[in-house]
Amino acid sequence: MSGAEIVALARGWIGTPYRHQASCLGAGCDCLGLVRGVWRGLYGAEPEVPPPYAPDWSEAQREEALWAAAQRHLTAVQTLAPGRVLLFRMRETSVAKHLGILAQVGPGASFVHAYSRVGVVESALSAPWARRVVAIFDFP
Repeated sequence: MSGAEIVALARGWIGTPYRHQASCLGAGCDCLGLVRGVWRGLYGAEPEVPPPYAPDWSEAQREEALWAAAQRHLTAVQTLAPGRVLLFRMRETSVAKHLGILAQVGPGASFVHAYSRVGVVESALSAPWARRVVAIFDFP
């Protein structure tokens, strides 16, 4: 599937409310739920069911659980392109625990993500967001 098709799937989730651990188009999702929903749109079944997770993920254990899961199912790449999955570290000293799907590159770069208390939106990939990207992945 092309990057444009992946972006179209992700944009179809815009307006879905934020719901921790959910992945239901229109009803609710979190950032992982958005990526899971796009995966289902691409392939049908998900590759694994995530275990229950707290909003602070694995910060206390200092485990990169989300990064490890991404490495199991996605392909790490080095360059930005529409349709790629971005993994963010929200604070320099915390584990990476936010995901988004790159929608546009260049001067108007943007990404689709589920944001707490906001829902699924398309945001500018501004300098503060870009600084937080720690890994980039392709869907297989």
